[in-house]
Amino acid sequence: MEELISFVIAVSLLAISPGPDNIFVLMQSVVHGKKYGLATIVGLMTGCIIHTVFLALGVSTIIKNNSFIFFGIKLFGALYLFFLAYKVFKSSSVISISTEEIEKKSPVQLFKVGFIMNVLNPKVTLFFLALFPGFLFSESLSLSVQFFILGALFIVVSFIVFSVIAILGGAISKEIKKSKNIGIWLKWLQIIVFVSIAVFILI
Repeated sequence: MEELISFVIAVSLLAISPGPDNIFVLMQSVVHGKKYGLATIVGLMTGCIIHTVFLALGVSTIIKNNSFIFFGIKLFGALYLFFLAYKVFKSSSVISISTEEIEKKSPVQLFKVGFIMNVLNPKVTLFFLALFPGFLFSESLSLSVQFFILGALFIVVSFIVFSVIAILGGAISKEIKKSKNIGIWLKWLQIIVFVSIAVFILI
């Protein structure tokens, strides 16, 4: 249970941190309304299902009964998360909120856009591969079942956080534009979360 709680906290903090997905959701919600932001979220989360299935069926088979490969994957995961922290550190702390030239699409079209954005992004698979093995939580459940449970938790938590962003899109957008320091706070939040998860995986 401790591992699952830690996983939920980590995913929540990562979902809050500004990235291309939640910024895209925010912009659709601000410009066109929360229904359009929610349609985008459903598409993104549906894409996450594909990545979860790939990880659960593919990687669990590879690392089953092979502690050396399992350790190698965990080490890769920690190094990848350190790399992501470094990229965030080197990036600008300015959050760009531009509502200009956002094309009007139907909710169905935005669902498709969200799905394609996610399922065709190899970085999502890499991120899942880096994150999930460090939070395996059971001696009795099979690896594939644990990956499916972690994937389901990731999708549910991300859906809730992204939905709050979509529903409160206007207010969030105003606060980001008004506050000069929020970008710095969110930047360091990302760095701390990435580094903390990497250390957690290693130890």
